[in-house]
Amino acid sequence: MAHVATKPSKPSSNISEIVSKFAKVCKLRSIGVIPSENTNQHNQHHHHYHCYHNPNDNTSPLGEDSSDATEEMECDGEKVHPQPIEVSSGSTVCGDGEITELFDTVSALKLAYIQLQEAHIPYSSDKIIAADELVVARLEALCKIKRVYKEKQFSNKEKLESSVCSRLKVRIAAGERLLKDLKSQVKAKSSEILRLQQELQGLELGNMELVEKVRQISLAKKNARLLSISALNDAFDAASKSIHDFAKPLISLMKASGWDLDLAAKSIGDAVVYSKRSHKKYAFEAYISRRMFYGFTFKSYNVSAIMRFDDPIDALTEYPNSDFGEFCRKKFLLVVHPMLEASFFGNLDHRTFVLSGKHPRTPFYQIFAKMAKWVWVLQGIATSIDPEAKIFTVDRGSKFSDVHMESVEEDMKGAAVADGERATRRVELMVMPGFKIGESWLRSLVYLSNLKPSPGKC
Repeated sequence: MAHVATKPSKPSSNISEIVSKFAKVCKLRSIGVIPSENTNQHNQHHHHYHCYHNPNDNTSPLGEDSSDATEEMECDGEKVHPQPIEVSSGSTVCGDGEITELFDTVSALKLAYIQLQEAHIPYSSDKIIAADELVVARLEALCKIKRVYKEKQFSNKEKLESSVCSRLKVRIAAGERLLKDLKSQVKAKSSEILRLQQELQGLELGNMELVEKVRQISLAKKNARLLSISALNDAFDAASKSIHDFAKPLISLMKASGWDLDLAAKSIGDAVVYSKRSHKKYAFEAYISRRMFYGFTFKSYNVSAIMRFDDPIDALTEYPNSDFGEFCRKKFLLVVHPMLEASFFGNLDHRTFVLSGKHPRTPFYQIFAKMAKWVWVLQGIATSIDPEAKIFTVDRGSKFSDVHMESVEEDMKGAAVADGERATRRVELMVMPGFKIGESWLRSLVYLSNLKPSPGKC
């Protein structure tokens, strides 16, 4: 065999890379094979060899130094740039025994290749054939090593894939269990949603019914409001009359006890000009009204329980600690001064009873309780109609207005007054405060000045 040029395939595994690296490091020389005098022949042979050199062959040509691994080579005038081959160090497929066998086989191949070269000079066909067979045997050994490596690599790959599949199966099983749980939760949630939807429909129907009831109640309240305004007017008139009724015995008791009524009236409304001496009673009514409505606050409460009693003392006996009972105690102590009570009765028994939480069943206290009842009811009805209800007062000297005021004099009620005369009339005394309930007005009761006051000793 004149020249054997093998063209190995491109390395595709770690073994192939190791073989290529080893062949590059251990580049062969044919030392002593070519005589020095046959230099030209050697050069021609060397040039001939380079012309048939395969750049992909990992085995270096004869006469090339190992240090020329990365140098450029020429073939038929063309430059070839060999690239260094890196060996992966991360492979764990081959053990120490396989690496040792690989190196031994490569060393044997090297010796067989040297023998093949030596068989050409002097030319010996028998030696060439023997050396060629030896080279082929060594190459077959390398191929066997390569096949064993690939088989191990494939086996490891199968093991790796099997391990990955096992892990995937475990994860799939866990995912399926989770999916089953989620489906169960979705089913439960769907049932809950359906139940809530049915409940919502029921609530919506109930809301519609409630809206209709509210509309009916609102309409009824609107109608009742008109009735309540009428009831409020009645309570206002009853409170005004009850104050007048309580002022009568109070004035009588004061006169019987020796009180100076003129001086008392003057202390209540100083500089008030009365058209008649009898009109001084309005000063006492104004005093009582001022005390009864002092600190007047609109508080919501039910007046029906007290209204069902004709005698307020019975209501106080039935509900001694009610709001009405507390209202009576507070107002009696405020209206009836201890000096008045002592001068009337010679003792303070009424005050003592009231301070102890009781209510004496006497004619004087009964008249007072009746007055307190109507003032208390007036407050409760006004608040029930309008929580924002307001009470207003009129100062002395204010200009008369028939929108917000009403005269307490009998001869002035409903009487036609000339425009000029109405413009000149002024308020001398406020007897009863007024109320503003929504858009309605309860006019305050006032005592007006007279253009021609009648002379006389008061």
